[in-house]
Amino acid sequence: MSGAERSYNVLFLCTGNSARSILAEAYMNARGGTRFHAFSAGSNPAGRVNPYAIELLASAQIPVEGLRSKAWDEFARPGASHMDFVFTVCDNAAGEVCPIWPGQPMTAHWPFEDPAAFAGSPDAIRRKFVDVFLQIRRRIDLFLNLPIRSLDELALKRKLVELGQNMAGAD
Repeated sequence: MSGAERSYNVLFLCTGNSARSILAEAYMNARGGTRFHAFSAGSNPAGRVNPYAIELLASAQIPVEGLRSKAWDEFARPGASHMDFVFTVCDNAAGEVCPIWPGQPMTAHWPFEDPAAFAGSPDAIRRKFVDVFLQIRRRIDLFLNLPIRSLDELALKRKLVELGQNMAGAD
């Protein structure tokens, strides 16, 4: 690949890896083209993807094949894919001691409310999932439009942190 076609690996972390991080992984893989490849994991994986997340992604025509709840240790092992970016998407995961990621990827915290923890009717839960998914989409779309190659490391880190802070107030 030439420099203009460089591909970046992105890891989205949460505690259960059943909803928010899965939504982010699937959306980024659908929108990132060949430039980004997304993964997701959890510190304490639920062992299954939330059915509301699968339903929402399928209704948005985003592929769901291969999505699974997995432990973040899978991405810290020798021989694991090198990550360029690691984003925590829940406050619990942000407060935990994460593994040492090979290659020292750029990290940021992008908090989202947990739609899987929302209690209500099935329709109300679906609406909560849609609300959170729209927030995830906005943040990822902004990230995908960053001029990553033209920013130095400090400027890029600042932009990633700003995405988490600015969007948190708008969500």
